[in-house]
Amino acid sequence: MRAPAAPDLLALDRAAQDLLFRAARTANTFTDEPVTDAQVAAIHDLVRYGPTAFNGQPLRVLLLRSPESRARLLPHLSSGNRAKTATAPLTAVLAADVDFHQRLPELFPHRPHARDWLTDPAARAEQARFNAALQIGYLLVGVRAAGLAAGPMAGFDAAGVTREFFPDGRHETLLLMNLGRPGPDAWHARLPRLSTSEVVRTL
Repeated sequence: MRAPAAPDLLALDRAAQDLLFRAARTANTFTDEPVTDAQVAAIHDLVRYGPTAFNGQPLRVLLLRSPESRARLLPHLSSGNRAKTATAPLTAVLAADVDFHQRLPELFPHRPHARDWLTDPAARAEQARFNAALQIGYLLVGVRAAGLAAGPMAGFDAAGVTREFFPDGRHETLLLMNLGRPGPDAWHARLPRLSTSEVVRTL
């Protein structure tokens, strides 16, 4: 009896696999079709179930829609990221709430004292960054599940963006993400991926 083909081993059908991974790309240009609040809410309602330590959910998302808010962001970007960010339908500032532990009595109620385990600010910030980064991965897949494309960007002055948009000191900017429908010449040629044998080892 032959081994099943790889797609047969996955619960998602082939079209869903392609939508989320094989056919999905990082977009560099977008059409002018807006990304609505309803779409953003639907994406979040799906991806909020991704796991985080202590169920802490430290990711915070600031949506920049208005020209005024985008103008405040652009000076903090590298030159290669400014034009596509200025014209994207929506840009999200993705940040970690370094005081996420204050919500743990609500979010992790079966351990009512979990908040007290995270009193060290440096260790708590590390937890916040790590788990918010996990949530950014979920968010990226959720954007694709909505039929949209994402353009995550690391080419920016993170400290400057944090000062500009989060002056209370409670949030640390991690990544920027443009969202929308992919436009003409939205992406480069598909880049190589490592094989399973190069990534996975068994002991």
